[in-house]
Amino acid sequence: MTDDLSYPEVGATRGTLPPGYHHVRRSAVLGHGADCFRSAAERVLGWELQRRSGLAVNTSDPVRDGLDAVLRIGPVQAPVRVVYVVDEPRRAGFAYGTRPGHPESGEEAFLVEHLADDTVRLDVTAFSRPATLLSRLGGPVTRLVQRMITDRYLRALSQN
Repeated sequence: MTDDLSYPEVGATRGTLPPGYHHVRRSAVLGHGADCFRSAAERVLGWELQRRSGLAVNTSDPVRDGLDAVLRIGPVQAPVRVVYVVDEPRRAGFAYGTRPGHPESGEEAFLVEHLADDTVRLDVTAFSRPATLLSRLGGPVTRLVQRMITDRYLRALSQN
């Protein structure tokens, strides 16, 4: 399953992020309680986080390990593969890795957690580096776009 991914550190968003990449670790409180957790988990596992953030997702399938999808923002297409899924009573989410043709190389994880104090939190964890000449040339603009999309992710599930 790891062949046809554009980076070797598959699954690294579960722990220590690898050196040589730009790292992202961001969180947002979504609310409180079991209903909030279940709703957020369902949306994350149904690609709603990406769709509500302005990305087109070319699959109607819910997230599952090994699923290939293409994300698109404007004219930019980004092939990805789901590399792991978390579906536990108080934690749910997934990570996807980049495939050849994606402008970046790396992995991004989206995890909703129902904490002991009843808070529901969304964590976005990622590592990436430019994979194409265009994204390398984009430099600061590429990072700005990534930051804007991460901000959208963190706001997406708090919207009704």
